[in-house]
Amino acid sequence: MITVHHGDNLRVLAALADASFDLIYMDPPFNTGRTQARTQLRTRRVRDAAAGGGDRTGFAGARYLTERLGTRAFPDRFDDYLAFLEPRLAEARRVLTPHGSLFVHLDAREVHYVKVLLDGIFGRASFLNEIVWAYDYGARTTKRWAPKHDTILWYARDPKRYTFRGNESDRLPYLAPGLVTPEKRARGKLPTDTWWHTIVSPTGKEKTGYPTQKPLAILERIVKVHSKPGDRLLDFFAGSGSFGDAADRHGRDVVLVDSSAQAIRVMRKRFRGREARFVR
Repeated sequence: MITVHHGDNLRVLAALADASFDLIYMDPPFNTGRTQARTQLRTRRVRDAAAGGGDRTGFAGARYLTERLGTRAFPDRFDDYLAFLEPRLAEARRVLTPHGSLFVHLDAREVHYVKVLLDGIFGRASFLNEIVWAYDYGARTTKRWAPKHDTILWYARDPKRYTFRGNESDRLPYLAPGLVTPEKRARGKLPTDTWWHTIVSPTGKEKTGYPTQKPLAILERIVKVHSKPGDRLLDFFAGSGSFGDAADRHGRDVVLVDSSAQAIRVMRKRFRGREARFVR
């Protein structure tokens, strides 16, 4: 079951019961200081390419005309980012079950400051992993090393009692398969704390058009390893609903929260035909 709340996440969090969620994932705005935007395009083939029609060239010289369908955007700027996050992180700890975990998805701009904040809320012993999601896509700067990774911080409510079902994880091929047994080679190896995965393709079926959408495969790994079927999950910066999609695909109940009408429209379309309830 997917439950989607349209409203301020701090208000929704305050109404949730203590110790009511087994896993929380949050992908807050990154405080980049700029507007995050994605433009949706549609292309159609131009039959009379010889006449110079179209604005793009495809396979075998075929010409295509691009049509702009619209742009989704939101401002990603906070005067005091930590003051914005702190009460929400405190509420996240309150609603976690004793064996529950919190995953906070950030980038290099704020992750170090947020980790110190989380250490204060959860205790330093509750910090279990800094997961690096690395990708290699898009433009590269020539003035510094191109930033091509995000960071996911994993905190457990109780560092001696948490869910880690490593056998449920997807496996990776060995880089030197000749050095391991055939059984290991066939099974593959567990990922480390560095996860290589491409971003959501701008032209792929997974793309919703929502800015900052994260890949399902990354979120499915978190869902499968850090929760069990029937567990209750939460994402209170839901955006396009990718975490809810991952949770629902693997038999978890999930509560999603977002204040953006644009995000709610995307999720209504994404979850059409599923067992989903929208609350305002």
